[in-house]
Amino acid sequence: MHRAPRRAILLALGLALALVLPAAVTANHSWGGYHWARTANPFTLKLGDNVSGAWDSVLATTSNDWSASTVLDTSIVRGTTKPRTCKATTGMVQVCNAKYGYNGWLGIAGISITGGTHITKAYVKLNDSYFASPTYNTTAWRNLVSCQEVGHTFGLDHQDENFNNANLGTCMDYTSNPESNQHPNQHDYAQLEAIYGHLDSTTTVSSAPATSAGAAGSNAADAAWGTLVKVTNHGHGAWYVRDFGAGNLQLTHVFWADR
Repeated sequence: MHRAPRRAILLALGLALALVLPAAVTANHSWGGYHWARTANPFTLKLGDNVSGAWDSVLATTSNDWSASTVLDTSIVRGTTKPRTCKATTGMVQVCNAKYGYNGWLGIAGISITGGTHITKAYVKLNDSYFASPTYNTTAWRNLVSCQEVGHTFGLDHQDENFNNANLGTCMDYTSNPESNQHPNQHDYAQLEAIYGHLDSTTTVSSAPATSAGAAGSNAADAAWGTLVKVTNHGHGAWYVRDFGAGNLQLTHVFWADR
């Protein structure tokens, strides 16, 4: 749940940073301007819990971290999909984990778009085939990937896409050492404020009706992600798009293992 005192502290911190280092809080990592339509701020986005016990505390950390934003809260609710397929549900984000295989990726986030910009549903998949290994079976790696993939479902892109440079202190930064990149930073909250700085006349959150946008989730094989739009850091990160016409899209962000 969102706590007003914490929000007030973050607002005060953000103001102080803006006065001292104005460039440091200027964010420019929106993912194509995609966002959930809503008629008021802050709005609450449901995260469907389809994760096992090993991920419960990680999902709780992810939810609490992003709920520190001034424009959105997240609420963990009972999931409604099988983790293997992780089928997205209109108006919310389904979060799943399973052994999806040694296919090169740690996590993926998919969003469905209507009207060219509005997110209607989303999913996150966390790949236990890798997280069961000694390299990735750590709280730091789990927090980083969960935080980043859920962040994508709000319309955030990466702040940095080089695995080997200095960490920026945000989960939206690729890294080979996740210890200091487990949570959002002020840049991320500033970007959310920019993305959600306007209100819409309709909503795609929670009980919004179904749309004609393509079905996000693994109903189809991962090979059907669509057209490769962007590759980063020699294949470590990429996103794909399926265009169904009339502004209806399915987009997928992929977090590749650092190999």
